[in-house]
Amino acid sequence: MNPPEFSRLILASASPRRRELLASLGARFDVVTATVDEHEAEDADPRALVTHNAALKADWVAARHPDALVLGADTTVFVDGTVLNKPADIADARRMLRLLSGRAHSVFTGLALRCHARGLSEDHGVESRVYFRALDESTIDRYLAAAHALDKAGAYGIQDHGEIIIERHEGSLTNIIGLPLEETKAVLTRLRMLPSSP
Repeated sequence: MNPPEFSRLILASASPRRRELLASLGARFDVVTATVDEHEAEDADPRALVTHNAALKADWVAARHPDALVLGADTTVFVDGTVLNKPADIADARRMLRLLSGRAHSVFTGLALRCHARGLSEDHGVESRVYFRALDESTIDRYLAAAHALDKAGAYGIQDHGEIIIERHEGSLTNIIGLPLEETKAVLTRLRMLPSSP
């Protein structure tokens, strides 16, 4: 395998879930959190929103580390023409879970790869579908007591006691968690940023 063209890989995200997922690929990387104001309008096109936010984070970090390959990501939930970002509080989380109850919705993740020194700029998008169980108030109470809902788009994490509220999903599970590994692995393999297979 030829040596990579980049000095290092940087994940432009504070998400511990993305950190764990990227580490599971065997990648060696640093984490630099971007200080940006993300677009969160509820009436936004979800594909455009996650692409914009992922690029915003990646560009901010790449400007400060021009020789690195920077990976930015953003995930949101979309139902009824409405984007569901992170809830403002528990009451907002309840509202979101009631809205998702007994229905299917989409989860979109945007991936942005940047390296200013190499002139590299790539954007990718992934969609998965999630089907919720019909939730009564006691089930919502049980989920909110068990899970950390306030730091997740749509007020839920499929990996965080998701069996309480989720019936099934279609498409990439890791996309729903926040970093689609199949697509990420393909890009990083092509750019020679993953260890060689034995």
